[in-house]
Formats: sequence, structure tokens, C-alpha cells
Amino acid sequence: RIRENNGQCTQIIPINERKVPIMNNTDMIPTPGFTALKDFNLAEAMSDELGGMDVSFDRITIPAAGGMTFELPGELLGETDAVKEFAGVILFHHPLFTYYRESYSGGNNPPNCGSHDGVTGMGNPGGDCASCPFNQFGSGVNGGKSCKNKRRIYILREGELIPLLLTLPTGSMKEFSVYIKRLLSKGKKSASVVTRFSLKKTSNAGGITYSQAQFAVDRVLAADELPYVVAMAEQVKGIALQLGYEDSAASEGNADFTVDPETGEILES
Repeated sequence: RIRENNGQCTQIIPINERKVPIMNNTDMIPTPGFTALKDFNLAEAMSDELGGMDVSFDRITIPAAGGMTFELPGELLGETDAVKEFAGVILFHHPLFTYYRESYSGGNNPPNCGSHDGVTGMGNPGGDCASCPFNQFGSGVNGGKSCKNKRRIYILREGELIPLLLTLPTGSMKEFSVYIKRLLSKGKKSASVVTRFSLKKTSNAGGITYSQAQFAVDRVLAADELPYVVAMAEQVKGIALQLGYEDSAASEGNADFTVDPETGEILES
């Protein structure tokens, strides 16, 4: 289009036709795959930039009531992106046990007792998790446990340098266990492959609909990527145990399900 300006003609080029490079997340790191980790030290970066502040990772949220999209951190503070699936390397994962004497109401309220390894609880009652009466089926609502057993997964997406945190709720634990065992049967560990995450809508015997995470191998890491991912995984392990127990995700993991007291599985209809 032509526009006159003080007798002069100026050509107006629509923005979608301008030959200007558009930058996205991956353009910020031109190095392909995960080899961009070569010159990055997470522990040092967080110490330099976040010294004296609470250490945390941005979170991935699993929706409530059977929603089919994850919520991932957006580009701007406070914004989220809704996606049906995403992929990343599982750098580290560990149990997250939390016992609240009163019903958990969200926020940063610490539990009365918690564990980052599923072996030893810290707080009241504390001690051995396996023999704790609050960690037995039947101690909670609908035959479940008073102590909520979840799992934290630290995920690094391609083109990024800092992992995201996904707290896996009870209803997705069995699927994750099956996936990890399938990897191990093929001689692979979770940090040696790129995992694709998606959701499936399901319901329990009581008719409660919830979102269940699904896992599949997207690709195996290349030989030149693996050493840098392994090094990053070791750094994340050291940081993970410093994180608190708060879980801001309002997901089905906070719901009470009917469970099989013999197997611990959620009874699906």
C-alpha cells in the first residue's frame, strides 16, 4: 500500500510480510539440542543471581477436574501457557510425602511432617515413613493415606537452561512407575531420553473425574548431549532437597480418592 506524507509517497509493508527475523525461545540459544548446557553451571548461576533469596523453580500445573491442558510458565511474569503436551528431559525425580494434621488449604503452609525421600519423615510425628501410622492405607479419607504421597519431577525443555518443576499427584503415580520401569528394561534412565508428557481424562469408582499424566519417549539423547545433561542432573539433585514442601498446583492430587488397601491403586470405574 502507498501513503502520501507531505507530498511524498511511502510504501506500507504489512508486518507479516516484513523480512525481519522473529525471535522465539529457542532462538535465544542457537546451539542445537542440550549441548547449550556445556558452558552453564546452574548452581553458580543461582548462587550469583539468587543469593539470599528463596530458591525455587517455576511450576508446571496439572489441571483439575479432568482438564486436558498443562499450564506452563509464560514469557511474562504471572502469565501461563496452556499446552496439550510438551517434551523435556527428566533431570531428577524424588518422593514428596506430606502430612497435615488439618486439611491442606494451599499456599506455603508447611506440613506437620514431610519427607523428600519417602524414607524418613521430618517433623511430627517424624521417623520411619514405612511404619508411620499416617502412611498406611485406611488412615485417610476413602481408604487412602493421611500422608499424601506425590512425586516431584524436574524437567528441562530443549532450548532452556533452568528446569521446571512438576509435582506428580497420586492419580498419575502408577503411570509414571510403569514408564520408568519400561525405560530401565531397555537399559535407559530417565535422564538419558527426552520424555513427552500428555494428559488423559479418567475417573475413579466414585465418579470423580481427574487428569492423569501420560509419558512416552520422544527421542534418545545424542552422545554429545548426554554428558552435559548428566552434569546438570547432579546439580539439580543438590538443589532439590533445599526446596520446601509447598505445592501451589490446584490439581487432582489434592483430592481424596477411593483406593485399594491391598495395592494402593486408585479404583477406576
